[in-house]
Amino acid sequence: MVEQAGLTLKRLQMVLQRRGLCTKREWKVKQVTKSNLSQTLESLKPQISQSDFIAVSLQRTGSVSAPWHRVFPFDTPQTAYSKARFAADKFQLFQFAVCPFSVRPSKVVAYPYNFHLFPRDELNIGMPSYSFLCQTSYLTSMAREGISYLSRVQESAANAAIGNPIPSNNVKTSSSTPSVADTVFMGRIKSRVKHWKNACGDSSARTEDVLSKFMRKLILGSEQYGSRPSINLDVSSEHQVQLVLEVLVEFDDLVALLIPSKGGGTQAVRVILTSSEEDKDLLKRELQDLEEEQRKKVCGFREVIDLISASQKPIVSHNSLNDFAFIHSKFLAPLPPNIDEFMCSLRMVFPYVIDVNHLMKEIGPLKKVTNLSAAASRIKRRFFVPIDMEIPHEALNEDKIHGQNVLRISHLLANLCSILKITPEMIQSDGGHLASALEGYANIFYPHEDQTDGDLRVWTDDTRKVSSEDLVFIWGLSGKMSAGSLKQMLQGSHSVFSGEFDVRMVDRSCAIVVFWQSGLSQAFLESISSNGISGRLRKMVSEGLRAAGYETYEKACKLGFRDADLADSMDKALEEPDHCSEDDSETKPSSGPSQIYWSRDSIINLDEL
Repeated sequence: MVEQAGLTLKRLQMVLQRRGLCTKREWKVKQVTKSNLSQTLESLKPQISQSDFIAVSLQRTGSVSAPWHRVFPFDTPQTAYSKARFAADKFQLFQFAVCPFSVRPSKVVAYPYNFHLFPRDELNIGMPSYSFLCQTSYLTSMAREGISYLSRVQESAANAAIGNPIPSNNVKTSSSTPSVADTVFMGRIKSRVKHWKNACGDSSARTEDVLSKFMRKLILGSEQYGSRPSINLDVSSEHQVQLVLEVLVEFDDLVALLIPSKGGGTQAVRVILTSSEEDKDLLKRELQDLEEEQRKKVCGFREVIDLISASQKPIVSHNSLNDFAFIHSKFLAPLPPNIDEFMCSLRMVFPYVIDVNHLMKEIGPLKKVTNLSAAASRIKRRFFVPIDMEIPHEALNEDKIHGQNVLRISHLLANLCSILKITPEMIQSDGGHLASALEGYANIFYPHEDQTDGDLRVWTDDTRKVSSEDLVFIWGLSGKMSAGSLKQMLQGSHSVFSGEFDVRMVDRSCAIVVFWQSGLSQAFLESISSNGISGRLRKMVSEGLRAAGYETYEKACKLGFRDADLADSMDKALEEPDHCSEDDSETKPSSGPSQIYWSRDSIINLDEL
C-alpha cells in the first residue's frame, strides 16, 4: 500500500515537472562539443525541418559591469542598440542552446541542444581579442572541448588567405561586341589551351626521357591535379577571368577552378583535363565534397546557424536585441552603426524573430515580468495551463544541466499562446510564412513593442510618454544624494521647477530630471550655463554640478564610453567634438525627438538598495 502510494506520488511529480509546475525543473539537454558535433548535426537537420519554431538562448563570457550599462525604459531604440552593440563587440559566446520544437495540444515536443563554443583561431587569420569573465578552470575546458566558428565575413577572408581553389560554375557571357584587346586575349588563351591539350594527348611524349618530360612541362606550364593534367592561366582582373571562362565553354572535357589571391580577387584560372564525361562528373563531385569538407572545417558551429537560417523557421528568444546583436556580430558580419540597418541585415537571414517578452506584455499579471523563472512562477500561481514538455531524444552528459533556458523559452511560448487563446493550429507555420496569429509579435527589437510615429505604448498604470527633449541629466553631485533630496533641493531654485517634474537616480553618480511640460528642460539648461539660478543649486554648480540634454547621453552610448559611473562617461561625451559625417549617420535624428518610455517602477531607486 505504501509502495503504491509512493509510485503514485512519483508519477504525479513527473507530470508536474513536465508541465513546469514544480520548482525544481532540470530537463535533459544534450551537451554538444567538437567531439560529437558531426553526429549532432545529422540529428538536428531533420528536427529543424519538422519543427514549428526554433528557440535559442545564449551564454556570454561577460555582462554589463555597471547599472547604467543596462537598457533603461528611457533608452531610445538607437541607444538600446548602442548598448547591445558594445556588449557584442566586447564579449564572446561560450554556450549556444538551440531547441527545435513544436506546439501540440497539451504538450511541447522539443529537441534541446547546448553547444559549447570557443573562438580559437585555427586558420591563423587573426581573431580579435575579447573579454572573458569566467573561472579559469571553465576557460580551460572551453579551450579543450569548445567548438570553433567564424562569421560569414571571416569565412570569406579565410578562404582568400588559405587560397583554396574555387569551382567556377557561373559564366557571364557579354552581349556586346568584344574589344580588340579582348579578342586578342581570348585568341591567345584558346591557342594555348589547344596546344596544351594536344601535347597531353601526344602518345610519343610517353616514351620521352625524364629531362625531356620536365622541359615539356616547363614550356607548356602543365601540372598535375591528382592524376589529371592541368594548367594555370594567369589573369590580372575579374574581366579577364570571365573571358577565360568564355573560351573554356568551347571545350567539353575541361573543368575550371579559380585560384584566389591573398589580397582578394582571382590570380589564375586552373584548367583540368578529364578523360570522359563520366570522369568529368566524378571530378565535379570530388570538388564539391572537398569544398564541403573545407567549409565545415572553417565554419564550425556556424553550420548550425546556417541550418537555422536555411529553414526560415520562426526563432523564439528572450531579450532578442541582445541575443541577435551577438548572433549578427559572431556569425554574420560586424554590426552596422544603427538599428535600422541592423534589422534589415538580420531579416535577410532570419525572417521571423519572436521575443517572448512582447507576448508577456499582452497579459496583465505578466506585464512587469522580465525574468524567465519569474514568468514561470507567475503563470503557475495565476493560471492553469496543463502543458507537458516532451523531449524524445536521449540526452548526453545528464549530469550537466547547461542550456535549460532554451527549454524554458519553448515552454513559456506554449503557455503564453494558451493564455492568449492562440491554439496550436493557429501558430503552425505554413509554407515558410509565419502564422498570422503571431505576426504582430515578430521582428520587434525595440525595448518596447508598440511604436507609432515615435510613440511607445504605456503598459503599466504608472507610465507616461515623454519626449527625449524633456529629459535632463544631472551629475557632479556632492556626496551621497537621494532622488528625494535632490528633488527637494531643485524645487524653488528656478521657475522651471514650479510645474510638475520628476527625479530619479540613474546610478550613484547621475540623476535624470523629467519635465512633464514641454520646453522647460531647455530653459533649465540655458539658465545653468548663464548662472541664472539661485539658492543651493547655484552653490552646487560652482562646486562642479553639470547638466546636459538627452543627446549627450546618446552620444556617450554611441561612442562606447563605458565607465563605471555614468557621470564620467557624460564628461567625456561633452568633451568630444560633434561629427557630422556619413559615418555618424546614427547620431542624426530621423524624425525629430523621440518619445521616451518612462516608468517609475523600472528606474533603479538607489534609496531602496
